[in-house]
Amino acid sequence: MAQCEVCGNDYDMTFEIRTVGGGVHTFDSFECAIHRLAPICEHCGCRVVGHGVEVEGRFFCCAHCARQMSEQGAKARDAVGASS
Repeated sequence: MAQCEVCGNDYDMTFEIRTVGGGVHTFDSFECAIHRLAPICEHCGCRVVGHGVEVEGRFFCCAHCARQMSEQGAKARDAVGASS
């Protein structure tokens, strides 16, 4: 059994996440993985779960937050346009 690095739970079904930077993390749930690894929105402070929005190297949970914090955020959209 391995131990979750966030909550310390000893669990026989833990999983590892390997990051691009070479880090290896062990978790017992997606909740713990999100708590440790997900970026934080620079406007509202929530964890960015999903695609989020990146503007000028800053991360936001949605286009609304990006627009609130960045002049370039005015171009941010939450939905991807339909392609033909």
